[in-house]
Amino acid sequence: MKAKFALLGLLSFALAGMAQAQDNWNWPSDSALESKAREYNAAYNDYMKADQFIAATKPLNWLLVNAPDLNEAIYINGVTVYNGAADETSDEAQKKIYQDSVMTIYDLRAEKYNNEAAWIENKAYYGYRYYRSDKDKVGDAASFFARDIELNGEINTFGLVPAYFDLVYRNNAYNNAYTPEEVLAIYENLNARLDKAEAAGEDVSGQRNTLDQILVNMEIIDCDFIENKMGPKLVADPSNVKLAKQIFQYSVTYKCTSSETFTKALEVVDNDNPTFSTSQVRGMRYIQSDEPAKAVEMFQRALELAENDAQRAEVSFDLARAQAKIGQKSAARQSAMKAAELDSKLASDAWSLIGGLYMTSANDCRGGQSRVKDYSIFIAAYDAFAKAGDNSGMASAKARFPSKEELFTEGYQVGQTISTGCWVGQTVSLKTRD
Repeated sequence: MKAKFALLGLLSFALAGMAQAQDNWNWPSDSALESKAREYNAAYNDYMKADQFIAATKPLNWLLVNAPDLNEAIYINGVTVYNGAADETSDEAQKKIYQDSVMTIYDLRAEKYNNEAAWIENKAYYGYRYYRSDKDKVGDAASFFARDIELNGEINTFGLVPAYFDLVYRNNAYNNAYTPEEVLAIYENLNARLDKAEAAGEDVSGQRNTLDQILVNMEIIDCDFIENKMGPKLVADPSNVKLAKQIFQYSVTYKCTSSETFTKALEVVDNDNPTFSTSQVRGMRYIQSDEPAKAVEMFQRALELAENDAQRAEVSFDLARAQAKIGQKSAARQSAMKAAELDSKLASDAWSLIGGLYMTSANDCRGGQSRVKDYSIFIAAYDAFAKAGDNSGMASAKARFPSKEELFTEGYQVGQTISTGCWVGQTVSLKTRD
């Protein structure tokens, strides 16, 4: 072992000599101190390279105290040494001392070298490792990440994003350290960082899921929070698209989509950047609030934005129902038939809707000259219900067929074809209700 140390010592002195030849080495002017500094610089390097970190702390500590301006290397390597010592010892009290020393070394480095931005994220990483379960220091650990974002604009290593939010969660749980609005601001900032990483081709699904789960665990968002805290802000600033998107997202996540705040947010989001989904949901909200004319407008826009036949079929049927509500019966039939054409699974509902349109057209189509002709629309309705397999609708329509006597009186026969006329415009084969 002694020989090994001697060999390491020679190598270290050689390395130290090379290092000495580099710039920015400030050896003490006192010859005795310089000799001691050279000896201890070599010694701690030897121990560090041999993974004997606890042993390395003694000579390194001497350098930090007696030759603090020697070179930035003693601070860079100091983190490695004291972190290694913390991992090496099984004494919990001593482990904490070493961990605190890592943080102290970072503080000393900040005082002497103007390059905090280059290493603050490393400090934040160690802070998370050491202090995430420490009520008194978890706030410090969180502040290191905040400082990282302050200096660098973002957390460079996106894998550390959940670590920061975990610290926010713990600091809030231990110390009630944030308002809900502050938590959400941090959450959105971190999500934006993940968005950037994802756009660069990274898989951030794990990090995003962790963030979302932490936010749920914090229990700061519910329907009341959205309605009473976020809603008034959107009312005061309806041009705030970012806030509207937050409300929209949280409302969907926390199932708060029946509120006026959600409707308002949806309008802002859809007006800013309409998509098939936002326009369709907006149309459905207008249906619920009995504003069918607005619903028709939204469903027509959703139809233009649809990306496939399934979406076109779905929103065509929504459009048909909205058009029916405002009396656009011919257009409603056309939309329903389009839905059935695009998706056969919607055919039954579409033909039932058409049958209903015919059934409610008695006043629209009544000519008053022929009872048989006026009642022929119910035969058209029956035929539509038959295509839908709607037995109830068929029975209702049949009950309003003309009678045998009415056919006889007007000179018609069962099976004779007749045009319904009016907007229905169907040719039907005469049937009687009796």
